[in-house]
Amino acid sequence: QVQLVESGGGLVQAGGSLRLSCAASGRFFGINALGWDRQAPGKQRELVARITSGGNTNYADSVKGRFTISRDNAKNTVYLQMNSLKPEDTGIYYCHARFTTNGDYWGQGTQVTVST
Repeated sequence: QVQLVESGGGLVQAGGSLRLSCAASGRFFGINALGWDRQAPGKQRELVARITSGGNTNYADSVKGRFTISRDNAKNTVYLQMNSLKPEDTGIYYCHARFTTNGDYWGQGTQVTVST
């Protein structure tokens, strides 16, 4: 079994920054892609950012230029640096991993709240 453990959420004022982390543990062969999804109140879950094992990234248009995703392959960890946060960034952020042989897993979610 595999597990994704997120950390770094919290409450921040608009314009502030937060850094999310997610570490994968358990038995797996490799990780193809890591990323973050989010779900705002009353909305569907959406992709925020993804990064492949080769370092290719993609972002939601709404976060381009403000968020940066990175990964440490040695630690099986993905990070999301979020700058210039806006109230519309508020939501539950879920870590996602696409394992080479285990399939897709999501973490339990971490709350991010951006106040005006």
